[in-house]
Amino acid sequence: MFGGSRYNATIIAQGNPDADIYINGERMGQGQVTTLLKRDRPLKVELREEGCEPVVTNFENRFRTGNFILSALSWGILGIAVDLGTGAAYKPDHRNDPDIEKISTKDFRFTLPDADCEQ
Repeated sequence: MFGGSRYNATIIAQGNPDADIYINGERMGQGQVTTLLKRDRPLKVELREEGCEPVVTNFENRFRTGNFILSALSWGILGIAVDLGTGAAYKPDHRNDPDIEKISTKDFRFTLPDADCEQ
């Protein structure tokens, strides 16, 4: 319940500003994209650019233990049900993935590796 069921994700195609960015199979933009994503879903990002091999990166989620406990203590069974039902109990796994930077509870930055392009 604390932090909501969605977060702002900024996806950066570092070194490939002309690359098309696909999030979970949907084209979202080029070079850098900011969008609102559900917390309870893993994130699959693909970079596509002419003359380059596509780069696919999967970002995993992690259980938000501290916020889950706070919801349980504050709201009891209702808090637990809401957090698990809406997905608010999850967040991008920024502690175990150096390509994810936590800006705030609701804002994360994902940096993608350079694509292998023909020179």
